[in-house]
Amino acid sequence: MITHRKTIVILLIVVVLSACLLAYIAYMHNTQNTCKENTLVVLCGAGLMKPMNELAKMFEKKYHIKVEVDYGGSGELFAKLGMGIGDVFVPGSYYYIKIAQEKGLVIPSTIVNITLHIPVIAVPAGNPAHIRSLKDLLRPGVRIAVGNPKACAIGRVTIKMFEKNGLYKAFLEKLKHGEVVEAPTVNQLLLYVVTGQVDAAIIWEDLATWPQSKGKIEIIHIPANENVIKTIAAAVTIYAKKDRNLEVAKEFVRFISSSEGLKVWETWGFRAYR
Repeated sequence: MITHRKTIVILLIVVVLSACLLAYIAYMHNTQNTCKENTLVVLCGAGLMKPMNELAKMFEKKYHIKVEVDYGGSGELFAKLGMGIGDVFVPGSYYYIKIAQEKGLVIPSTIVNITLHIPVIAVPAGNPAHIRSLKDLLRPGVRIAVGNPKACAIGRVTIKMFEKNGLYKAFLEKLKHGEVVEAPTVNQLLLYVVTGQVDAAIIWEDLATWPQSKGKIEIIHIPANENVIKTIAAAVTIYAKKDRNLEVAKEFVRFISSSEGLKVWETWGFRAYR
């Protein structure tokens, strides 16, 4: 009789512990899902880091939604988008938004143009190589840095600019002579100029407002008829609905393109899209 009672007690303990374990697993699963649903993932061009950091913090404070920003070259971000990552897509050029739309990766009705993205020539303080124009970049002996056209928006723009101005063959010759270094992001291009590793690089105008640029670089503006000016746009991805973040993602795009958001962009040297 005693042995039988012990067996029943042990079985009851096992049942209770199993029930508790299952309840704990269910709780953790729901908690993880809730955390994921309350986190908005933004794929953002590396050159947009300064304003986006500020905008993400403002959005978190206003809407109590965690924003996780993944920075990188636009080509790299596009690859991640193709793998099903991200709720909002903000690349360094509208070109990537257009391709994403063609491939059905973003929701067309959510695409919004936010600011202009203007290429400029950056040189170390004092301009030791006496750069004044695009042609000067291709003089023998001048060391330049360019973005990798497969990795970042500024790289594609640089090649298009050389082509537009009949300088692409001269650029290829310079490449053969080892006077060109490539970088995966515009941030790296800025670093090359700031540290004096190169005589010049084509970067985005807004990077001149970054603290690490102050007093360390000079900007040479490219005439409008020679330049290839781009647009910064944002869009909600098709994965936002799957992540249960569709409405939040839409609100984020509205926020960063609102008058309140544009003030932040302009603080960091961007010009509003008109």
